[in-house]
Amino acid sequence: MHNLTEFLAKYKHWFLFVALEVLSMVLLFRFNDYQGSVWFTSANYVTGMAYEATSKVTSYLSMGALNEKLTKRNVELEQQVRELSSKLYDKTKDSIYLQKGQYHFLSKFRLIQAKVVSNSLDRPDNFITINKGTWDGVRKDMGVACGNGVVGIVYMAGIHYAVVIPVLNSKSNISCSIQGRNYFGYLHWNGGASNMAYLDDVPRHAKFKLGDRIVTSGYSSVFPAGVLVGKIKHVYNSEDGLSYRLAVQLSTDFGNLRDVCVIDDASIREQRQVIKAAQDSIKPLEEQNTTQGQ
Repeated sequence: MHNLTEFLAKYKHWFLFVALEVLSMVLLFRFNDYQGSVWFTSANYVTGMAYEATSKVTSYLSMGALNEKLTKRNVELEQQVRELSSKLYDKTKDSIYLQKGQYHFLSKFRLIQAKVVSNSLDRPDNFITINKGTWDGVRKDMGVACGNGVVGIVYMAGIHYAVVIPVLNSKSNISCSIQGRNYFGYLHWNGGASNMAYLDDVPRHAKFKLGDRIVTSGYSSVFPAGVLVGKIKHVYNSEDGLSYRLAVQLSTDFGNLRDVCVIDDASIREQRQVIKAAQDSIKPLEEQNTTQGQ
């Protein structure tokens, strides 16, 4: 205790100096706005660092809410894209967008690119000639499409050329369905306008609306499911009143058809071979029954 008293007595002048300095600083910043603002402003290095650290922590904690908002906005933008895509489809049938969309869909299959060298529109039974044949892998009964949708079916193939029965042929008969639904029918063309065909045998209980897309059903050995055909323009009753007949506005512009692709789908090719084998196995039975009947 004696030593502490001696220490305080020895350095009392320094303690008094420090106390007076602290008192003067308090009085200076408490009653002088300018000096107080300089000390406490965010321009002060220490305060600025504290603000920066606080800002980073707050930003990190708010990331969850921000991500939720961005996710919601992303969903809204995706919906807008779908709506704009649908409007674009309604406005034009021969757009680069549609071509890219169809070729992207068909890219999963082997496509044989070809040029149209001959085409007719004004006959009951129109035909299209393309510049690819068996040498290139084209075979009878292969499906043909373009950037906008379905074109037709290969009727016969030579070495370097092939003849296609297009949708615009009275003998054309393509199984189609309403996109996103399980209702299907058969697409026919009865002459007239080159941008319109008819989907027959659609059941009466089918639910659809004008503007719905018509695509290939996949229930045949020609086209895979989902190739665009057109959209529903009008609805009629069938002659017997048991089904609907849908007027389909074709997505393919046959008047300006230049580039097409022949679809070589391995699964369809296998299906076609199985059907042919079944037909060949039935023929001997039919011939045998005919012989016995005679």
